[in-house]
Amino acid sequence: MIYKATELRRDIYKVLDRVLETGQPVEIERGGKRLRIVPVESSPPVERLRPIPGLISGDASELEHIDWSSEWRP
Repeated sequence: MIYKATELRRDIYKVLDRVLETGQPVEIERGGKRLRIVPVESSPPVERLRPIPGLISGDASELEHIDWSSEWRP
């Protein structure tokens, strides 16, 4: 969402809380130019990871005991 400077002035604390809660930057338009409010501390990289369908997660040592013989096609 893009705020006008007057909207930002009216809702400054609400806007700042939103940026802190979501981590999403907010843009402000003033005099035909745009400014951006961004959080300095972003979320940890692990929280920004996207799910990967079919990804095997867990202990790698458990994989060596799986019977793959039904899948093997020489």
